Amino acid sequence: MSDRVPNAMQDYFYSLSDALFSKLQGDEQLLLGFSGEDSDFVRMNHNRIRQAGSVAQRSLSLDLIRGKRHAQASIELSGEQALDMAQLDNTLNRLREQRELLPEDPYLVFADEINSTEYHHDNAAIVSHDAVQQVIDAAGDMDLVGLFANGIQYTGFANSMGQRNWHSSANFNLDWSCYLSKDKAVKGSYAGFDWQPAKLAEKMDSIRHQLSILSRPSITLEPGNYRAYLSPSAVNEIINMMSWGGFGLKSHRTKSTPLLQMVEQDRTLDASISLREHHGRGLVPIFTGSGFIKPDHVQLIRDGRYQDCLISSRSAMEYGEVTNVDYEYPGSLELAAGELNSADIVKQLDTGLYINNLWYLNFSDRNACQMTGMTRFACFWVERGEIQAPVDVMRFDDSIYNLFGTNLLGLTKEREMILDPGTYGQRSDHSIELPGLLVSALRLTL
Repeated sequence: MSDRVPNAMQDYFYSLSDALFSKLQGDEQLLLGFSGEDSDFVRMNHNRIRQAGSVAQRSLSLDLIRGKRHAQASIELSGEQALDMAQLDNTLNRLREQRELLPEDPYLVFADEINSTEYHHDNAAIVSHDAVQQVIDAAGDMDLVGLFANGIQYTGFANSMGQRNWHSSANFNLDWSCYLSKDKAVKGSYAGFDWQPAKLAEKMDSIRHQLSILSRPSITLEPGNYRAYLSPSAVNEIINMMSWGGFGLKSHRTKSTPLLQMVEQDRTLDASISLREHHGRGLVPIFTGSGFIKPDHVQLIRDGRYQDCLISSRSAMEYGEVTNVDYEYPGSLELAAGELNSADIVKQLDTGLYINNLWYLNFSDRNACQMTGMTRFACFWVERGEIQAPVDVMRFDDSIYNLFGTNLLGLTKEREMILDPGTYGQRSDHSIELPGLLVSALRLTL
């Protein structure tokens, strides 16, 4: 990644903000949201660089308010102040005209207390060229296919009452698969803030070992219940399904949450399950797009019982609660660790399934939080603590109350940080930190 001046982005945002605030009329109020990134992207195939490039982008959202009427817009910025101000000035005038034609918004709410914050995590951005070369060296002769993203992400907020907030985060995300042949592959991921070549090499060695097992003849299991270990990657897919309306106040009050039985019938998970949204981890900003400051964390599930909801500003207004997130979808989840040692997990499994990945998940019974999906890539059959053979793709169908409840045997001490590899429009800032999961029974249907 080339040398950049992170504070220059912050200064530019505040300069534009001051200029826009000076153009307000009467009792107008203006909320501004800034989003930007300086990122390198490297796409790899056959363990070679196939495409490399850098992206520098920034955008500004405007919400022009008078009373209970407001109009919103978002524009891409060029970085040239004269050009950007001409576009913003025109946008402001257009919003002023549109606002007068819009009805009042009964759920419009924004922070009216000034809470300015500043957070920088951008002093140790790794050099993309060095990191990619280490990936190539560590993968060696394996057929590696993947995407490496690295750089600084920026988020800012300012309002005409004087509040200013800034958040910047330097992070990397390597999402890849190593192929043996056809659909036989092992998927890997490595993401975070502190690039460690030794950790990368350890992951590559593990994948190399799993590929050697994939070369053995595969077996097909009969439908039924099987003892199983789910890796953090597989657990991530399950929790992503839970998150589809699972934790938001709106979905709870409208009874559309898949965790309805936890909320209304007092169903519980195992006492070792504690799940929280951790805003203080450093990847997502601690402020919302309407200027509210998020708490350090929101405890969603504690000791197997549902505790608190994610509450957006609009839901807070509608239901008389306190805002604690921007959107009612988790962006920085953490599942508490357990007592099992990851290094001994195959021995702990003894006989059953070792599942690295799941995909194509969907609800089979949403009200019971029951879901179905497919095993993917490296799924192994284990006997007496030894991996024996790869398992052909199977479909599972089971509920959270079984996997995280009655059938749960334990969670690993070690957790893995997984960053969302999404790059649609811009790099995602969502992340999750998870242990692996050992269960006495996982139901395979075909």
